[in-house]
Amino acid sequence: MEHTPSGTPVGVDDPYALAGICDHATDDGRCRFAADHPGRDPGFASDRRAEGFACPVAEGEWDWADCPHYRSTPTDRACRRCGLAERRDAHSDGAPLLEEHHLSYADADRDTDAHEITVYLCRWCHAKVHNSFARITDDVAPDPDAIAAREGRRSRELAELAFDTAADRVDDGEDPR
Repeated sequence: MEHTPSGTPVGVDDPYALAGICDHATDDGRCRFAADHPGRDPGFASDRRAEGFACPVAEGEWDWADCPHYRSTPTDRACRRCGLAERRDAHSDGAPLLEEHHLSYADADRDTDAHEITVYLCRWCHAKVHNSFARITDDVAPDPDAIAAREGRRSRELAELAFDTAADRVDDGEDPR
């Protein structure tokens, strides 16, 4: 299993098995990294420019692991392990239900940066993955504490959206007109 630089497990043997489409790939199969950041890797940008900025992975020439600028960040806001959906709580200092979990880290023996491969895990699954041999691909249900936290946020959200008529808000029972 892959490990963080501090030695804790990340929950997968092969990060690319859970990786999605590159954040730099456009819908039409072009590499946005080469077009937007040519100065960061001039050789790569020059090669992509010569090919009309075509993404080599989209063209079927490479795998994601072959691309030096591959980055995968999920767009869905649910725990990859248990499926718990995020409930944002904008007006609270409480911890988020979901956290970014990095699957790949730079190799200490090489001077190259590792690809940034990220998934979302709920706080409870994140702790289990890092503190034990739990895997991201385990078929598990959300932790009861996670469900309680999510439903508590949902209840507060519904309370904020509640509507009281003027008649209900008048304490003395007089007609509000």
